Amino acid sequence: MHAAVRHAAADAAALYGIGPRSSPVGLGYTVLHQELESRLATLKGTEECLLFATGFAANLAVMSALGSSEDAAIFSDELNHASIGQLHIYKHNDMRHLEELLQTCPSSHRKLVVADSVFSMDGDIADFEGLTRLRRRYGFLLAIDEAHGTLVCGSRGGGAAEAFGVGEEVDLHIGTLSKAVGAHGGFVACQADLKSLLINKGRSYIFSTALPAPVVAAAIAALQVNEQEPDRREHLWRLVRRLGEGLGVEACSPIVPLIVGSEAAAVAASAALLERGFYVPAIRPPAVAPGSSRLRITLSAAHTVEDVDDLLAALKDCGVIPMRGLHAAIASGSAVQNVVFLAKL
Repeated sequence: MHAAVRHAAADAAALYGIGPRSSPVGLGYTVLHQELESRLATLKGTEECLLFATGFAANLAVMSALGSSEDAAIFSDELNHASIGQLHIYKHNDMRHLEELLQTCPSSHRKLVVADSVFSMDGDIADFEGLTRLRRRYGFLLAIDEAHGTLVCGSRGGGAAEAFGVGEEVDLHIGTLSKAVGAHGGFVACQADLKSLLINKGRSYIFSTALPAPVVAAAIAALQVNEQEPDRREHLWRLVRRLGEGLGVEACSPIVPLIVGSEAAAVAASAALLERGFYVPAIRPPAVAPGSSRLRITLSAAHTVEDVDDLLAALKDCGVIPMRGLHAAIASGSAVQNVVFLAKL
């Protein structure tokens, strides 16, 4: 963790203590919370932002505030983050299927379409062109979960929506502070009217304890580091490209899955890599579809070029080689660029 982030958390703990002892609608909201919300709104290019205890709670608030009435319809990508509610499920990144579902929904219903920006298990990117085109046609609210995009994608770290130039067409930018930010908590960046709705109807906001001041201070410091040291993100993407080249795929995010197939094979490969000094977790059902167990490589700015090269050598040493194949061959049926199929030599 960056020294500035650690020091900010320690200073806030000395001044405010550890626990906030109240919800944000009570006594748990401080000037630090206000500053963090302001900085996140600026990062996402929105009027306002609202902090939550977790990213899970942020998604729950959006669902409860916007999808609880009888005239509301939620449309969710089948590979969305686990905390996103499911009502109408469209096939992964399949805009034709999403449009078919939208056409069956009464025009009087309030529609909300939810998608991850970077999908957590495949590492591929949302079809922003298709989503924004359908948004203009059908007038739905678009919520993008940037859990794996914030501070990673975009020239300023604003997320994948920023990287694809569609930030203004996203109504709710949902995110977490526990991944690239390196702290804890979640947020929703949006316009003022939607923030007011979330405050008044988002039950996971109203009935949760506010974020602790040291956590908030750490997140503020992390955003400052993001502004002052953009080379950290540039370095990360150099590593992504190097890993992709070594595996023979076009890696489009720092999450690169290596499809093994069986649970036993994934666990064995993960254990073999751990013996060689690399923690590459085995991801198994129900987190992924049966028959698509995988190794999930996740790069960070803390890694080096040497780390990537050593990992590639370890994969070879373990007897694991990349094989060309279609992602449609696995049970999930999704099509991505950066999936590698593995086999034993």
